[in-house]
Amino acid sequence: MPEPITEQGERVLALWQGSWVAAFAVGILVWGLIIWSVIFHRKRSEQLPPQVRYNMPIEALYTVLPIVIIAVLFYFTARDQTYLMETEEPADLNVEVVAFQWSWQFNYLDDKRENGGETQYSVAGTPGEEGAPTLVIPEGQVVHFDLTSPDVIHSFWIPAFGFKLDVIPGQDNQFQVEVNEGTVGEYEGRCAELCGVDHSQMLFNVEVMEQDDYEEWAAQQEERAPENPEEGAVPAQEAATDENDAGTAEAEDTEADQQARDENDEAAETAEGAGDEEAR
Repeated sequence: MPEPITEQGERVLALWQGSWVAAFAVGILVWGLIIWSVIFHRKRSEQLPPQVRYNMPIEALYTVLPIVIIAVLFYFTARDQTYLMETEEPADLNVEVVAFQWSWQFNYLDDKRENGGETQYSVAGTPGEEGAPTLVIPEGQVVHFDLTSPDVIHSFWIPAFGFKLDVIPGQDNQFQVEVNEGTVGEYEGRCAELCGVDHSQMLFNVEVMEQDDYEEWAAQQEERAPENPEEGAVPAQEAATDENDAGTAEAEDTEADQQARDENDEAAETAEGAGDEEAR
């Protein structure tokens, strides 16, 4: 796993490592018992070993032990899941993530959407690496994310967060993270849910800035934003529709060009056949 850059990511990494330790411990125990049985209970003669109907202590052990292991794993998983989905702490930054086929739009809000937060400025992208938008966040701050989609199910994934969450039409999901100090840099993000033909082009970048640099960047974005960002920003659904319309128009143009070429070829063949007939 990549080095986590959030407090929540560190919790996920600890859970992941703990699960592997438990898996290795169980594996070593099981394989050890198998090897011990093979060596010490291998066939030594033609005499049939004593037959028993059952062994109560052993049967109790292999019934109770798996229940205990699963219960422990369930406890730590439920505990960490509750922590990861906690959104009660006041956030320093609120971002609405709009996922659409096949890119992203980041709306920077003055509050959570559920509290009536409004867009201050937006960053939108287009499919592919060249058009990938950049999500800019400050280090050492709590960032709240509201996730929404106008079309199909997507998944908002930043590997450095150690966490991803589905973006579902008609269901506004949310989570928040506390970005660690000393994590200034650039990171990658992508959609982790197969969402259509250009799913692989649904990329975005993440840039973590120092607080002063972020405030300067945010001030520049506010200056460039229209007076009413909610109206000035192109809705993601419209962007997706425009892109689909452009693709449809391009396909129609290609089909028309092919039809024209076919007609020209047919006319040329007819003219050639007429010329051969006259020559004969």
